[in-house]
Amino acid sequence: MGNREKDHSTLNLRTLRVEDYEDIRKIMDLIYPDMGGAWTKKQFESMVERFPEGQLGIEYEGHVVAAALSLIIDSTVYGDRHTYKQIVGDGTLKNHDPDGDYLYGIDVFVHPDYRDMRLGRRLYDARKELCETLNLKGIIIGGRIPGYAKYASSMKPGEYVRMVENREITDPVLTFQLSNDFHVKRIVPGYWPADTKSKGYGVILEWHNIYYEEKKSLIKRVKTYVRLGVVQWQMRLFASFDDFMQQVEFFVDAVSGYKADLVLFPELFNVPLIAHYDQKDPAEAMRLLAQYTEPMREALVKMALSYNINIVSGSVPEYKDGALYNVCFLCRRDGTWDKQYKLHITPDEYMTWGLQGGDELKVFDTDVGKIGILVCYDVEFPELPRILADMGMTILLVPYWTDTRNGYLRVRHCAQARAIENECYVAITGSVGNIPKVENMDIQYSQSAILTPADFAFPHDAVAAEATPNTEMALIADLDIDLIKELRTSGSVRSLQSRRDDLYKVQWLKKGGRRG
Repeated sequence: MGNREKDHSTLNLRTLRVEDYEDIRKIMDLIYPDMGGAWTKKQFESMVERFPEGQLGIEYEGHVVAAALSLIIDSTVYGDRHTYKQIVGDGTLKNHDPDGDYLYGIDVFVHPDYRDMRLGRRLYDARKELCETLNLKGIIIGGRIPGYAKYASSMKPGEYVRMVENREITDPVLTFQLSNDFHVKRIVPGYWPADTKSKGYGVILEWHNIYYEEKKSLIKRVKTYVRLGVVQWQMRLFASFDDFMQQVEFFVDAVSGYKADLVLFPELFNVPLIAHYDQKDPAEAMRLLAQYTEPMREALVKMALSYNINIVSGSVPEYKDGALYNVCFLCRRDGTWDKQYKLHITPDEYMTWGLQGGDELKVFDTDVGKIGILVCYDVEFPELPRILADMGMTILLVPYWTDTRNGYLRVRHCAQARAIENECYVAITGSVGNIPKVENMDIQYSQSAILTPADFAFPHDAVAAEATPNTEMALIADLDIDLIKELRTSGSVRSLQSRRDDLYKVQWLKKGGRRG
């Protein structure tokens, strides 16, 4: 730009886009040459994808010349003794918590040629406006003290910070932050070891949102304690669809009586009704059974409303557009519903019934947080729960059907591995008993369970509860979602954080098939 006067009227404050990366990279490489330079393009893309409204930039004459990056955190998880690494993780904002209470500023930078335009203040004001719009308690930042390098030999960092607060010393970063109404909470040694000018120290500062309104509703939008019920279902012959639904309602009533938030039924739990059809053609019988799917879903939605409980239907056959699928319904207690198709079909399911796999993987938003559903065989493919975990899933529900103990153990051991790998709860449930005159579904084996990660905050055997094998019963357990958040940020090991995304990744290829 040379020395010509800069025109403030052409400044455009907006959210950042993926295509802004080159501008961002150039600025960061200029101002952080001794601290690692710029974020990678993959990190930047992930920031924009996970929390687009939190990534702010100022555009001037077609280029971004200043930016502020942030995420939302749960302050009870991190406290005020955290490090920069604990907040930013691998730089892809995996720690972003949409249900958190504070905006956390992870970076603000201005191109050196534009520092006379007071762009930093504009970005701070925009952050404050965002904090107020999202009704968060405030903003937390880990301030640098690069001016401390000149005083490190003569005073401790606490004394230096007090002198900056008293305006006796001017620090190029902390003075600016204090002038923007941030208040010092704590000085943290080793906050950012790469920041040699600050001697690795960070100053945790907070800005209070005076417009914050405490949520006064009797029921939180997302519960931190979830009471989960699973039904180990007895296969029996039913005289009619109404008789079948009466048994379903019995369990919904019983589990909701314990004020449970969620109840899970097994895979293909309505198959006893297939006995009414000719078993000489199992494929045709399964297609005829699908006529009950729509009435069942409608009845479950009504039950979810009536009994104030989220119902996961297990799975049932669905016949549409000339193809047979295995589908599981989520019926929320607010009257809405959604569904997840079984993606992987076993050789026997294909040969006997001609089932086909779906092509969409979803994370479901509920009043107990983000949940995932994988039907039986799907849990044996670790890529699927990993994708769900990346989308924020904390509870994975697995309805299954197995005829033998070795089949059951495949599901059980894989489910336990998924709980550990993805730092989430996994509930599995199946059917028990025998149903004569039903081709390919005559015997069942099940031991339902609610599984946890393996760390100190969880049961020593990583099992929250498990049923008596081959006995019809309901299993109920309380799950603390905050423990999952704590594990992911400060557990003994942190599987999600520790992944080497620079070496490998799991990617969903079907366009439009993955949905959060």
